[in-house]
Amino acid sequence: MPNLNEHWNDIFSKKTSSELGWYEKDVSQTLKFLEHIPLKEPATVFLPGAGTSELVDELFARGHHLILNDISDEALHKLENRIGTDKKLTWLHHDISRPLPDDIIQADIWIDRAVLHFLLEETDIQGYFANLRSAITQGGYVLLAEFSTKGAPKCAGLELHRYSIEEITERMGNEFELIKHEDYTYINPLGDPRPYIYALYKKQND
Repeated sequence: MPNLNEHWNDIFSKKTSSELGWYEKDVSQTLKFLEHIPLKEPATVFLPGAGTSELVDELFARGHHLILNDISDEALHKLENRIGTDKKLTWLHHDISRPLPDDIIQADIWIDRAVLHFLLEETDIQGYFANLRSAITQGGYVLLAEFSTKGAPKCAGLELHRYSIEEITERMGNEFELIKHEDYTYINPLGDPRPYIYALYKKQND
C-alpha cells in the first residue's frame, strides 16, 4: 500500500492543475446537480478531496463557507496560493477514511468528485461513510461523483473501486434519500473518456 500523502504530493508538485488527468475547467456538471438543492443563503460545503479544483473558486465566489480537505498538503498549499485565505475557508489536511477532528463544523452539502473510488479496503470505505454521515446536517445534501462500473480500473497510478448507483445507495443507507442520479462521461485533458456516476442524496430529518 503506497503512502498516499507522498503519492499525491508527488503528483501535485510535478504537474500544474491543467495537466492533471482529472482536471475539469468546466464544472457545470456539478453545478447542474447543485441546482436541485434549495438554498436560501450561503451554505457550508465540505469538499473531502478539494485538490486544486476549479469548483472551489466557483463555490467561493458564490459566498459559501468551504471546508477544504485533501490528503495532499501540496494540493492545499497550491490552492491557498491561488484563492488566498478568508474566514469562509476552513483548511483540513486529513485522510477522509479516518475519523474527522471533533472541532469540524457540520456542513449543509458534501461534494465528492473522484475521492471515494480511491478507497479499496472495506474499513476505509466504511470510515468514509461514517464521516459523511456525521459531517452533514439534518436535511443536508450529498453529491458523489465516482468512476462507474464502466470506468477505467485505475487512475493516477492507483487501483479503483468503481461504483454502481445500487452500491452507492446501499452504502448511504436509509437515512439518505436519492434525489437524482445519472451516468456522465467526462473527457479528460488527454481526450480520453471517463465514465462517471453522479448521485445526489438528501439526509432525512429525524
